[in-house]
Amino acid sequence: MEHTNDHYHPPGLQHQFEDMKQQEESASIGMWVFLVQEIMFFGGLFTVYLVFRSRYPMAFAAASNHLDALWGFINTLVLIVSSLTMALAVYYAQKSNRNMQVIMIILTMIFGTAFLGVKAIEYTDKYNHGLVPFSNWNKKTPPGGEHKADNSGFVLPFETRAEAAGGKNEKPYINPTGTFQWHDEEGDKIILEARKKGYLTDAEKIGYFTNGELDNEKVRGKVQIFYWIYFTMTGLHALHMIVGLGIMTWLLIMAWRGTFSAEYYSPVEMSGLFWHFVYIFWIFLFPLLYLLGRHFLH
Repeated sequence: MEHTNDHYHPPGLQHQFEDMKQQEESASIGMWVFLVQEIMFFGGLFTVYLVFRSRYPMAFAAASNHLDALWGFINTLVLIVSSLTMALAVYYAQKSNRNMQVIMIILTMIFGTAFLGVKAIEYTDKYNHGLVPFSNWNKKTPPGGEHKADNSGFVLPFETRAEAAGGKNEKPYINPTGTFQWHDEEGDKIILEARKKGYLTDAEKIGYFTNGELDNEKVRGKVQIFYWIYFTMTGLHALHMIVGLGIMTWLLIMAWRGTFSAEYYSPVEMSGLFWHFVYIFWIFLFPLLYLLGRHFLH
């Protein structure tokens, strides 16, 4: 006797689920639980930032001015476009359009790689200027082998303003041990002016001065806190981007094989949620780290 199997098994349905609807709901709930955990994790980092910035706003403003807002803005645009291409990848998966799925996933990966490339440029600049807050992690330059700050290929905003105002000579970079460096005369002037006008917080009145005189070591310590937060938050964000690119690589292989269609596109949709979360996280990082306080030096 010939046996026929009349029970239709949708593509991608795992054995532990009764149907595609149950599988999709389970995947969606799991992803949202994961994203809520991520929000709680990064929420702690944002809390640390807000606490220290409320205590030392002038030091944070001066440190923020040594970040290049143009690079931050470019990365913001890159992630906005990558979020669009990721959403289109989900759309074309729902439409069973294999070729467009592949194209959109490749574009998303290109934009993600471009973002990491820009971060590498920024991190290299901080390394060259002694602004990495870890001991012995900065560029080591013995006396006699120092270089001017503008030889790194990047000009800091305050240096550009100094040149436009009259072109004072930049101090050479000397860092034999690769320790954290901080020299900002403009920032010092702002702190002193803020004290004169009564703008300093109680923590700043203690944290910047010794016997009534501005203590550069104390100021350096507060600026170093900013860079600890900067590297921790942007580093974790970059790590999520790397994980996202790994997921995109897997999606690309599966999409190339024609795995996803109108009947089965849940992995593309869940991966899109993760990618959008990474993008939204950066939308908060950009103004907090790059923009707030920049007006203090104008």
